[in-house]
Amino acid sequence: MKRAQYSKRPGLTLADWLIEHGIGENRALLVDGDRVLAAKLRWPGELHAGCIIPAKLISKKGSRGTAQTENGSEVLLTRLPRDVSEGTTLQIQITRAAIAERGRFKRAQGRLADDDAPVTPDIFESGQQVHRFPAGMWEDVWDAASSGETSFAGGSLLFSVTPAMTVVDVDGDLPPRELALAAVPALARALSQFDLGGSIAIDFPTIESKADRKLVDEALESALAGWPHERTAMNGFGLVHIVTRLEGPSLLHRMAISRLGAAVRMVLRRAEQVNDPGTILLTVHPALKAKLKPEWVEELSRRTGREVRVECDPALAIEGGFAQSVPL
Repeated sequence: MKRAQYSKRPGLTLADWLIEHGIGENRALLVDGDRVLAAKLRWPGELHAGCIIPAKLISKKGSRGTAQTENGSEVLLTRLPRDVSEGTTLQIQITRAAIAERGRFKRAQGRLADDDAPVTPDIFESGQQVHRFPAGMWEDVWDAASSGETSFAGGSLLFSVTPAMTVVDVDGDLPPRELALAAVPALARALSQFDLGGSIAIDFPTIESKADRKLVDEALESALAGWPHERTAMNGFGLVHIVTRLEGPSLLHRMAISRLGAAVRMVLRRAEQVNDPGTILLTVHPALKAKLKPEWVEELSRRTGREVRVECDPALAIEGGFAQSVPL
C-alpha cells in the first residue's frame, strides 16, 4: 500500500472551519471562498475522538479492558498498564467514537490520557462560530450524503455503506480511462465532505492498459496529497482500496443508520431559516414526528420567538419535510 503523509493545504487555518450550532446537532464546514472542502457533524451527548473524560475500569484482560463513563456509556480500552486494576477511575482519551451499524453497535474506543501528548484542537471549539452557513453550502453536502450520490461531468459516484467498508462505484458513459480520470477530483472532494474514514473500496471501470491505470494512480496521488491515508494501486479490475483513520460515523453512516434522526434535524434547520412573520408550521412524514423531541420544538420556539405547530403528511418522503410561516 502506498502511504500518503498529511500536509496542510496552503492558506487554510482553523479559522476557515465554520461552526453552526443547530438544534440536536452541531455542524462544521471547511470553507475556501465559495467551495466546501470538508464537513463534520456531531450530535450532542456523543463521545467524540480526542475528548478526555473520567471513566471507571469495569473489566480488564491483559492490556485491554472496558471502562464505564458517568452516564453509563462503555469504552473499550487498549494499552492498559499492568498495575491498573478493575474499579479504578481513570482519565481516558477517546480515539474512536461509537458507531452504530446494521445489526450491531460498536462501542467507543479509547486509551489512558497522556498528559505529555500534544493536544489536537477540537474543530468545534476552535472554528469560527457563525449564526448560519453561507446559503446552500450545508444543503449541498447534506443532499449528497442523503442520496449517496455525487455527480461530475460525464458520470457519478455512488456510495454504499456496509459493516466492513464504504464502497464507491464509479459510473458514467465516458470511455474507461477518461471516466476514471474525471472521477478522481469528485472522489477527493467527497471523501472529505462526507468525513469518511476506515476502509474504502473504489470500483473504477476496468482499464486494460497498465500505463492508463498508472495515470489514474498518479491522479489519485495528486488529488489526495493533503488527506492522510494509505491505498493500493489500481488492479486489473479497476479496484482501489483506501484505508484512513476512522474516528467516528461519517455523514454517510448517519444517513444509512439514523436516517430519521438526520432528517428531523434538517427540518428543524429549515424552520430556523423561516423569515416571514407568523406561526412556524412543520410538515413532516409521520415517522419524523415521532422523532421530534419536545425539547427540540421548545428550542425552535425559543430561537425564533414564535409558536411552532407540527402536522403530518404521509405522502411526504422522509427527507421531504418542510417549514413555512402561517397566520397566527
